[in-house]
Amino acid sequence: MNQQNERTRVREAIDRLLNGQPITSNGSLTIVALAVEADVHRMALMKRHADLKNEFYERVRTETKQMPENEKRLRETVSKLKKTLANKEAELQELRQQVTLLTLASAVLTQKKGPESEPSPVADNVVPFRPPNR
Repeated sequence: MNQQNERTRVREAIDRLLNGQPITSNGSLTIVALAVEADVHRMALMKRHADLKNEFYERVRTETKQMPENEKRLRETVSKLKKTLANKEAELQELRQQVTLLTLASAVLTQKKGPESEPSPVADNVVPFRPPNR
């Protein structure tokens, strides 16, 4: 009987929230507000009355033509993560290009010169890694 009483309270709370006439909650279209409005523990609503929770979200979508709050937050998070991922991909591509260019520059700088060429002049404050071949 107690569970049936909870279900009735939840259904009445759904109607009040969707009609914009909350009594005990802040009137937001969330499961937390629904639980407060129905005077039911939030976890009881999530576990024992999952069908009512789903019905609430479905009615929010159809009757108010808006997304539930948690879905809005998730969509915003997904959008931010997609932007972050795109930025990281661009940064990774740029770093790969820099690695390629630096590898080529290093190869050119360390390439041995032919026997007829003279060693390049070295500044006074530079210490070569290898002594020049003579």
